[in-house]
Amino acid sequence: MFKHSIFLRIYAGLVILVALVAVLGYLLVQIINYQRAQEYRESLTDGMAYIISEGVARQPNEQQKQDWISDASDLLELPIYYIAADKVELSRAELKRIKERRAAVRYDAETTTAYIIMGLRNDPEHYLYIKADEITERQMKALPIFILDYLVYFPGQEKEYLARIQDQFSYPIDIQNIADLPLDSEQIGRLRLDHSIILYRDNASVRGTTISIISPMPNSPSEVLVLGPVPLFNWMPFQLAAGITLLSLFILSLGIYGLILPMQRKIREVNFALNRMKTGDLNLRLPIDGSDEMASLASSYNSMSDHIQRLIEAQRELMRAVSHELRTPVARIRFGMEMLAEEDDYEYRIQQLDMIDKDIEALNTLIDEIMTYAKLEQGMPSLEIKKVVLFEVLDQVVNETDALKTGKDIQLQTMSTSLEVDAERRYLHRVVQNLVGNAVRYCDHKVLVSGGVTAQGVAYVCVEDDGPGIPEEDRSRVFEAFARLDDSRTRASGGYGLGLSIVSRIAYWFGGKIEVDQSTTLGGARFIMSWPAQRFSKSRKKQGNKEGLES
Repeated sequence: MFKHSIFLRIYAGLVILVALVAVLGYLLVQIINYQRAQEYRESLTDGMAYIISEGVARQPNEQQKQDWISDASDLLELPIYYIAADKVELSRAELKRIKERRAAVRYDAETTTAYIIMGLRNDPEHYLYIKADEITERQMKALPIFILDYLVYFPGQEKEYLARIQDQFSYPIDIQNIADLPLDSEQIGRLRLDHSIILYRDNASVRGTTISIISPMPNSPSEVLVLGPVPLFNWMPFQLAAGITLLSLFILSLGIYGLILPMQRKIREVNFALNRMKTGDLNLRLPIDGSDEMASLASSYNSMSDHIQRLIEAQRELMRAVSHELRTPVARIRFGMEMLAEEDDYEYRIQQLDMIDKDIEALNTLIDEIMTYAKLEQGMPSLEIKKVVLFEVLDQVVNETDALKTGKDIQLQTMSTSLEVDAERRYLHRVVQNLVGNAVRYCDHKVLVSGGVTAQGVAYVCVEDDGPGIPEEDRSRVFEAFARLDDSRTRASGGYGLGLSIVSRIAYWFGGKIEVDQSTTLGGARFIMSWPAQRFSKSRKKQGNKEGLES
């Protein structure tokens, strides 16, 4: 089914394309989000890595550094290790971040554990190594303590030094007046008890939910240290969703264009061929690729071009032949009329009138043949295909021919008298009549007529004679209009060269063919016309019978 329908292939291709784009979009989101999540983790830890590194660097000796790190570990409730730098293998990107006083973060998705590596100012031989299984409010509330510990060395200059280190943080840090913050009485009471608070804010903008950490400033009850707002990680921000959607639509557009391009190319070829046909050029033929609708269209165009070309050629040949064939009887009629005008002998005048009448009859016969041939050549005639008893048609033609007293022995071979075939009786009668008439015209003494149905379901009629036969090189020409292999003999027998052409066209419209070879029985020419004995399938027959019963 898919092989024979270009539209089904396009629909199936669209379904597959949509599925592939959906999978591609999902993978892109996962890859991009993985990178975004990594950048988000690093941005959150950069500022604290700088503050902790400064806190360790301010310790005067190794023991005090170890004590400070131990206190920080207890405060964060996270293990912090002071390890030698040569024991940690870092990538080039991680080394670059540590040299810039930023943190290198490694995240294990299976255990959801983050490993944070921090460099130390004035101590390139050691790193701080933190293992964080999860981040709780305990760790978040401990962050302001490290910043306040950093600011304790700059009394009265806290805001200026916060501004200096702001570049190390991806979120704002500032000292604000408590009255300027949207806090309720409970939150203000907790701050005055020297407790840090965490504020969650749902934002309708693209930032989404944010977190702010507020901690009281020592020796300043009206001011607080504010960290944030820090946006929570958004797995599908508007920019990412819009980008993936636009990319998916672009890929879908390319895929649809690729699916429709072959059909567009074939339609363009058909359009080009039709434009060529409008100019009168009928020689162009379309390539037939596959067996779908476009291939069927190309085949139909080629058949139409062949048919139009054949019609034009047949019309030209017909005009030439008609003018030639009409000239002789018309000339004889004119000559006969001139003789009548000059002759006084009554019997001679009667004789001339008989000759003129015969010429007029010949003209009528020729015109009838021409009209029949033209009707069959122009297009499919109106055929009333129905069951016909083959024997009755053959026997009728044999009896009609015998009645003409031709003096030839015309025999009908023994066959079933009830054998039925699908055919148009009038045209089948014309076929047998033309074949038998042609055989009588050229045989010496005997003509044999037969018919039947083969085991393959092919009906046939066969006419043989004992005449000279037809040379093999001329057998294809006998079915051409006005073709004469022996012009003098044909004229003597009264033929016009249209009978076998009419038989050929009827065979074509019957869905069959006409062939000529040498008779193995009589030695002369043997003409065989064959066509499907049943024009309709069994299912069509059953449907027709059912409709007949219902009606």
